[in-house]
Amino acid sequence: MAHEIETHGQQAAAIFARTDAWHRLGTTVRGRAFTAEEAMELGHLGGWNVRKVPVQATEITETGVTTIDAPGFATVRTNPFTQQPEALGVVGSIWQPIQNEDHAEFLNTLTDVSGAVFDTAGSLRGGRQVFITMQMPRSITIGGTDRVDLNIAALNSHDGDSKFRILVTPVRVVCANTQAAALGNHHAMWAIRHTRNAKAAVQAARDALGMTFAYAEAFEAEAEQMIQQTMDEAAFDALITTVYGKTEVGAPARTRNAEAKRRHQLHWLFADAETQQSIRGTAWAGYQAITEYVDHYAPVRAKGSAVEARATRVLTSTDASDLKRRAWSALVPA
Repeated sequence: MAHEIETHGQQAAAIFARTDAWHRLGTTVRGRAFTAEEAMELGHLGGWNVRKVPVQATEITETGVTTIDAPGFATVRTNPFTQQPEALGVVGSIWQPIQNEDHAEFLNTLTDVSGAVFDTAGSLRGGRQVFITMQMPRSITIGGTDRVDLNIAALNSHDGDSKFRILVTPVRVVCANTQAAALGNHHAMWAIRHTRNAKAAVQAARDALGMTFAYAEAFEAEAEQMIQQTMDEAAFDALITTVYGKTEVGAPARTRNAEAKRRHQLHWLFADAETQQSIRGTAWAGYQAITEYVDHYAPVRAKGSAVEARATRVLTSTDASDLKRRAWSALVPA
């Protein structure tokens, strides 16, 4: 279960407000917007009490067992299902936990400011990462036909692997793929280190989220530029090369076959997929073909569901976002 929603028997550490959750993770358990308190209780995210415990090493020799103090600290939580202590990772002395309750309360303060409502929340990778997303009240319509919703996602880690991150994620409704635009001075992400000043930094990020609507306006303006640009198959093939590069002639057959398969799927998405029907033949369709491939077709290593593995990658990895930003930058030069 290393790349999926945390589960215990038939229970899942997750809560969803609608049946078409944009990241396709887990199962919807509520049919309405929920509160921060419900996210903690119904999503099994509350009461973890993430803390630091000194690390010790144990050496077993012929003369006996020796316990040795080691550098660093283990991050430990109280498992929400078993109520037993559980180690999540190893961190340094300055790392401080941001509790799930603080995570949710931070977003709770945005409901009055932005009108956003809680949409999804859950635990990934055995509690090492937690996500909470909110849906903004405003949608964008590109070219008068293509609807894009705005979401705020707050991502936290309890294993020292990443910072606390707040993302603005436009989502194209027709195929639920997330956009990752490169919009000059309009930032779509804030990252906060796990230190003693983390709570103050989270508050500053909350204030900065007033820029969300400015980001939406910039996104809409540049997307409109794309939908006004025509794009043929040759231009789209050049975009694929810009985003993914081109395999060398002497590359192994496996590598060349993988590239050929990717290009074939991308060209199908651009020229024939129903999801591009209303925007066919535009640069916007070219960009959407790239994002749809990344979110729904790109190969992943998964022990379980490939769909859930891709969704987890969207939430936890920057690789997918980097590909999308590369495509955006190629189509809307600075």
